[in-house]
Amino acid sequence: MSLQDFTYADVGATRDLPGHCPEGFRPLHVRTRLGEGHEVFRRAAEAVMTWEMHRALGVGIDTSAQRAAPDVDVTVTVAGLIRAPCRVVWTVDEHRRAGWAYGTLPGHPECGEESFVVDRTGDGTVWLTVSAFSRAAKWYAKMGGPATRGLQQAYARRCGTVLRGLSGGEES
Repeated sequence: MSLQDFTYADVGATRDLPGHCPEGFRPLHVRTRLGEGHEVFRRAAEAVMTWEMHRALGVGIDTSAQRAAPDVDVTVTVAGLIRAPCRVVWTVDEHRRAGWAYGTLPGHPECGEESFVVDRTGDGTVWLTVSAFSRAAKWYAKMGGPATRGLQQAYARRCGTVLRGLSGGEES
């Protein structure tokens, strides 16, 4: 992976969120309870790792692989108009934790990184955590200001709602 392809310097920093946020970026941290048990975790982890959650959100997903893995290129298309090229920078696939993060590439309306991690706590509760740091890169993202940040929050919350349904978790 060439670090010079990314549009920001702190590649991989979402591993440290919600702690460290690179200077000049806005942090995002949204945690959603999905349900309980191994099967909910297994189904949620699979939906995150195979892009199923993103496709169910209604965004276009074009990837260079069927599963998230470091160096996989991903382009998210929103409303058929906005193309957001990214590259997976890290993954985790453990007994109680699975997910990945991608970072922005040239042409993305934002600059930064976002992670999607499913974890199962000691009491069996399954969570989705969406963490990110970003700042506007394109003029229209800059013009959106607080509305852009509100859309990012809404998107992260929607990820949890959609994944709860895909994983067979509890009703909200």
